[in-house]
Amino acid sequence: MPLRQKIGLLGLAFLIAIPLLVSLPVVGQFVVLIMPASSWELGLYNVAAALFFAMFAMSWDAVSGYTGEISFGHGLFFAVGGYTSAMLNMGHGLSPWVSILGGVLLAAVAGVLIGVPALRIEGPYLSLVTLVAPLILLQLFIYMSDIFGGEQGLGNPDNLVGLGFVSNYFLALGLFLAVFVLLWALTRSNTGAILTAIREDEDAVSAAGLSTAKFKIFAFVLSGAIGGLAGAAYVHTPVGSPTPSELMSVIINVEVIIAAVLGGMGTIVGAALGGLFVAMVPDYLNLIEFTVPVIGKSISEMSFFLFAIVTLVLLNIFPGGVLRWGIALGRRATGRTGGEEGMAADGGQSPDEGGTDPVEQTIERYQEYYDNMFGGDDE
Repeated sequence: MPLRQKIGLLGLAFLIAIPLLVSLPVVGQFVVLIMPASSWELGLYNVAAALFFAMFAMSWDAVSGYTGEISFGHGLFFAVGGYTSAMLNMGHGLSPWVSILGGVLLAAVAGVLIGVPALRIEGPYLSLVTLVAPLILLQLFIYMSDIFGGEQGLGNPDNLVGLGFVSNYFLALGLFLAVFVLLWALTRSNTGAILTAIREDEDAVSAAGLSTAKFKIFAFVLSGAIGGLAGAAYVHTPVGSPTPSELMSVIINVEVIIAAVLGGMGTIVGAALGGLFVAMVPDYLNLIEFTVPVIGKSISEMSFFLFAIVTLVLLNIFPGGVLRWGIALGRRATGRTGGEEGMAADGGQSPDEGGTDPVEQTIERYQEYYDNMFGGDDE
């Protein structure tokens, strides 16, 4: 088993064991110290919120990291999922699970509405569309306060698993793992390989007779559905609520991009790690009451400013993302080579698989798979 997989499994085991470790005499004290809150109970809430945000970051990477269609307004899906689920639960008396399903479906529809323009426009023009759409929705939510609650939001919908710290933590962890496994499997599949090929050379994919349109729309729908799931589940826990500031503020749209880029665009693992980092570091900074002598303000008062500085420094140190840097470092430490291995491990193709052009290899592999399954691509 590769070293990175061993490290990943250890990290997963630690996340699962956190609620159990806090009860141990010595280890429990250490765990409490590293929790992003003043107590382990609140720490579990904060980690749960970070897991929901990591789901959201993975959904952004599924479309922007793999197809290259950069979205600056991904909070639209997060908000549609959250608000739809809350309104179905509070206004129509549906159970939280059914309400969440409704939020996911409507967010997927929003993915279609954003994905269709992506077929006609690209580059900065598409980015502007994705940026403006959530801003319009935000103003509608604020102005139509009789329906959406205005800036105060809709209140508190029913919780999925009550108010328990441990139960809500495991709910978030379970959904996070489900989304991670789904996207990890998809990005390693033939479909994921084609999405990567579209990002690298869309003209080559089209020239091979494959419809890039259906793959792009699929990516937007999947991304919207997962983003909607993250938002819908988030509002049905004690850590979230259906308010504009929590679901679709401008900063949320910026943070999700930072998370994926910092972790490593086009790597689901990197997006997950980046999401956890972006969500939890401000919580840690808020705990530090040390006053900076010259400025006269505490670290907690300047948490956002310091977080921005840390992020800029890391983005300059790791321009390809922390995950790719870690893989390269591990490869050098073990004396291994193969510059494309990291990409292949997360959905890309290694040049060792035959041929000279990874895009051509991917197209050939997909065409062979599609022909075997369906008798060819009519488009």
